[in-house]
Amino acid sequence: MSKFGALAIAAIALVGACSPPSQEPQSRLVGKHPFLPAPEKNLIPTLNFSIARGWAKHAVPQAPAGFTVTKFAAGLAHPRWLYQLPDGDVLVAESNTVPTPPHSLEDRIGNWLQARADSHGASANRITRLHDSKGAGVADRSAVFLDGLHQPFGMLLLGNNFYVGDTDGVVAFVYQPGAPRIAGPGRMIVALPAGGYNNHWTRNLIANADGTKLYVTVGSGSNIAEHGIANETHRANIIEFNPDGSGMRVLASGMRNPNGLGWEPRTHALWTVVNERDMLGNDLTPDYLTHVADGGFYGWPYSYWGRHVDVRVQPQRPDLVARALTPDFSLGSHVAPLGLAFYEGTAFPAAYHGGAFIGEHGSWNRKPFAGYKVVFVPFKDGQPSGEPQDFLTGFMAGDGSGDDYGRPVGVIVAKDGSLLVADDVGDCVWRVAAKK
Repeated sequence: MSKFGALAIAAIALVGACSPPSQEPQSRLVGKHPFLPAPEKNLIPTLNFSIARGWAKHAVPQAPAGFTVTKFAAGLAHPRWLYQLPDGDVLVAESNTVPTPPHSLEDRIGNWLQARADSHGASANRITRLHDSKGAGVADRSAVFLDGLHQPFGMLLLGNNFYVGDTDGVVAFVYQPGAPRIAGPGRMIVALPAGGYNNHWTRNLIANADGTKLYVTVGSGSNIAEHGIANETHRANIIEFNPDGSGMRVLASGMRNPNGLGWEPRTHALWTVVNERDMLGNDLTPDYLTHVADGGFYGWPYSYWGRHVDVRVQPQRPDLVARALTPDFSLGSHVAPLGLAFYEGTAFPAAYHGGAFIGEHGSWNRKPFAGYKVVFVPFKDGQPSGEPQDFLTGFMAGDGSGDDYGRPVGVIVAKDGSLLVADDVGDCVWRVAAKK
């Protein structure tokens, strides 16, 4: 980093830290019809980053009354995403953010924030297999299932093919049932642009019900296409392809950074959570939960929350803005939703059945902080039916220090009906179970 870049970042941090906190109650910022304030035009953006501290020895997050929280697995290296095999073993993708090549001051800020907020080291680039031999809700055996990957994230087993969403593409491996690990080489079946501004390197995977189509999420390479729209080819998209990698097409576009994917149980529609753009203020723009319309355009970079034009983007595209879809449900601004899992188990109370659990990784540019928790959104008749409810909290110190003990990412509903949560700062997987 140049001397000028370092001084600029330090100045922005100093001034940005003095930005006024949000005055809007969270209840106005979430739901189907969120309050959208006027965009802020500050030269200096709000910077309010947390510092990763990790959990004290016996500390755990907090769940609502009627639930217990225990550590399913520990000693991991940035567990990001979870996947359960048919035999019940749980796979965890261990991967970390790597510095973005600095093309702009925003890139430098992103790298600097990452270095300050997380000092755990390089990316493990592996998938670990967790085995609970006693059925006690604790993984008593762990072993490397697959390594030598490139920032792995999404995982999917389809027949005898095991797919991994690396940052630069989807890789397919031959899977042998009963084998403790994958030993053979993989083959890249879909090449994707790697990494991206603000660390949009995650590539999640899901298949349709009959396994004939696969879908992968690809985040943008910038905040608002400031490096040129040509650099956003196959970015800010959800992409569909055949199991062999052929037939690649854009299913939905204009989503700045989609991550979690899930099939809504009643309508069987595909839903996703999306991280929206930065630098418009504490309360803009809403991160969201939405169904994925085939061929739908969701605004990025030209507009947000439907047809609210982002005047910073030049040249404008009024033709695209005119057909921009409004997302279904706001989760609040800068909460950074990543994980998504619809509850189809029976172990939790009926109020949770069919609703969505969402892992919110947490903000870096909002005062006060937002996210840093797992929330639950109830559903009725295939649509969100109430405000997000705090479900797993306590990831951040409540003393205003900005220390965080953990940051939730992937969430899955295990075969026994419990909820598993990957905590990439706590280096563990939490298990939330209903008391019997």
